[in-house]
Amino acid sequence: MAEANRKSKIENRKSGGVVVPNSPRWFQRLAAFLLWLAASLLLATLRYRVNDRHGLLKQKSFPPAVFCTWHNRLALSMKIYFRIVRPKKSDQRLAGLVSASKDGALLAAIFERFGVQPVRGSSSRRGAQALRELTTWADKGYDLAITPDGPRGPCYTVQDGALVLAQITGRALVPISHQVHWKISLKSWDRFQIPLPFSRCDIAIGKVFQVPQDITAEARETIRQEFEAELLAIGGDKK
Repeated sequence: MAEANRKSKIENRKSGGVVVPNSPRWFQRLAAFLLWLAASLLLATLRYRVNDRHGLLKQKSFPPAVFCTWHNRLALSMKIYFRIVRPKKSDQRLAGLVSASKDGALLAAIFERFGVQPVRGSSSRRGAQALRELTTWADKGYDLAITPDGPRGPCYTVQDGALVLAQITGRALVPISHQVHWKISLKSWDRFQIPLPFSRCDIAIGKVFQVPQDITAEARETIRQEFEAELLAIGGDKK
């Protein structure tokens, strides 16, 4: 019992100013395995069509980037990355931002099942530390992934974190989204989408954005608005 209580409080513990997020518990890892298995079977039934609007996949050089997709499209995000991006650079690996909350521990375990390195943090918890950790993975050559409207929204509103990450790392922001023709939309803040078997999935890759490291706050806000508009254009329901 004492050990369980210790683990349940680990997120709030600080050591040298570093907040340690909750690690996935055994039942979360079991749930992650079952969800990964179910998702893998379901995603294998989908019919995919890619719209590479600006010819990104045709480029001979595909440098590491910060890939962004809406929070409600997470169910397909890892499958899409490994299906259309990974073949262009077979040795590339991916690190993704996951909430530092207890619920985020389950998602982190699912990320690991898909071969993605989870980095725990959000705007409200562990944000600065997560940003430093993402930068470390970027230095190791990893692609980075972030949901720019997560983890609490508002839905389809790009927060500043994605742009700050691109500014610090020097990575390009690559918007990717999709439309699933048969799906269930949950009654959550983000209207999370669950694809139905044998649906068609139209994937779209948008315009690539660069965020200069010496950019002003006003200019960054302009890019944020343009980036949000691009993500909505390639795949986003009405706000």
